[in-house]
Amino acid sequence: QVQLGESGGGLVQAGGSLRLSCAASGRIFSTYAMGWFRQAPGKERVFVAAISWSGGSTAYADSVKGRFTISRDNAKNTLYLQMNVLEPEDTAIYYCALKRGAFDSGPYHYTSTVNYDYWGQGTQVTVSS
Repeated sequence: QVQLGESGGGLVQAGGSLRLSCAASGRIFSTYAMGWFRQAPGKERVFVAAISWSGGSTAYADSVKGRFTISRDNAKNTLYLQMNVLEPEDTAIYYCALKRGAFDSGPYHYTSTVNYDYWGQGTQVTVSS
């Protein structure tokens, strides 16, 4: 059993920065990849960023490239999302997710919610204009 807990969400002005954290706990007996997704009111949950076990491979949604940075600290079992130059359009509930093992090749393996095994409860990010 694995539990994920997000933190770091809050209210920030447009152009500001925020750093989200996601701590994994429980029985994790394998390597795992992780990702961030977000869901705005009235919209579906969409991909934001993903990272491999080693941190050597990352991927981002076009809407956040150049502004967001995903990273991880495996010694702490923690995933991060550094969010810079925030825009009102970034307002959403942000979820971290864990996939046991590694992703297969191809973008659909890390951009689709169905490929992840565990999810956090989400943290609210609100960006004011």
